[in-house]
Amino acid sequence: MKEAALLREEIAAGDGVAALLNEAREMLELFAGDKAAEGEADELVARAQGRLEEMEMAASFSGEFDAHGAIVSINAGAGGADAADWTQMLARMYLRWAESKGFDTSVVDESPAEEAGLKSITFFVRGRNAYGMLESERGVHRLVRISPFDAAHRRHTSFAAVDIVPEIEASEGRVDIKPDDVRVETFKSGGAGGQYVNKTESAVRVIHISTGIIVASQQERSQAQNRDVAMSILRARLVQRAAEERDRTLAELRGERQANEWGSQIRSYVLQPYQLVKDHRTGIETASAQSVLDGEIDPFMWGYLQRRRA
Repeated sequence: MKEAALLREEIAAGDGVAALLNEAREMLELFAGDKAAEGEADELVARAQGRLEEMEMAASFSGEFDAHGAIVSINAGAGGADAADWTQMLARMYLRWAESKGFDTSVVDESPAEEAGLKSITFFVRGRNAYGMLESERGVHRLVRISPFDAAHRRHTSFAAVDIVPEIEASEGRVDIKPDDVRVETFKSGGAGGQYVNKTESAVRVIHISTGIIVASQQERSQAQNRDVAMSILRARLVQRAAEERDRTLAELRGERQANEWGSQIRSYVLQPYQLVKDHRTGIETASAQSVLDGEIDPFMWGYLQRRRA
């Protein structure tokens, strides 16, 4: 039933494009030479083109987990207070992008920095192909700007690492986590959530003993809910870890040399002395830095998908 619903959505998308183009053609036939009608027809064609581009992007999602939801984690890197502020800026960028796509989002863990911004944040983005789109964002993001935290107003460079893993449902049975495999710790939530959340040990930290992976959740009201969320994140990271180990083994067999993703910057955001956002993998760039920070990141995702498909 789920697969049938997804197929119906694809058919409806194609029918919607056809309807827009038919409406534009009829308008031009009925009101030939009318400038207002021509302008309206152009708008219809532009809308159809936008929808076609979205369909083409969706057709690029051939990966094993592309249709899944995504778990996004952002961690401040080098740069002190600027890096923490940059982490919060990136979180805002992705959350605004997700909102524009109609995806559901929920923050499950965040660690405020001492001066400003966030040391780290983890949140879910749920919707069809959310992981397929966001997978392109995994890596180090570099910010260059005049620091608001520097009294001398000097230009600073700061870094934040973005990690994206697919959300894996327990029912999929891809990974079996036994109770003996993990150690569960509870603590008081340090973030927003109300008096009840902050005064009880409802926050949960789960440590996977064999791999050392640590995940936490503190935004839900109950300990049980936070434990479920933390286990969901752990499940996703274990699946991702297995996939990365498989890819690494294949690369070694092929004699390929893979760059260390954590240490390689995938995109630079320059706000001073000029404005430029450039993706170093695809060469795609734009001078509309503020638009990008407001969530308009589709061109970078599309460029990455085209490169991956090629």
